[in-house]
Amino acid sequence: MEKVVPLEGPVLKVNGELMLLIPLTDGGTELIECSRSISEVQGEYLKIVIPEWLAGMLGIEEGDLVCVESDGRLHIRALHPRRVN
Repeated sequence: MEKVVPLEGPVLKVNGELMLLIPLTDGGTELIECSRSISEVQGEYLKIVIPEWLAGMLGIEEGDLVCVESDGRLHIRALHPRRVN
């Protein structure tokens, strides 16, 4: 069984895009492989862009806290999800 890597942090909005910036030194390196198709390494961070449609499904907006985990697959969940209308 693969190691689960739980991290918590805020959703940011940069240039109109919702994203997570995960420091490589705080566990971001463990998430690179399982998030390869939706992420990129940007300096000292793993940048994961969250499309608006996915943000709606997850019930997250700018400033919300999320938990990111990997068990071989990337999982993003809101700590306090918002209701979707």
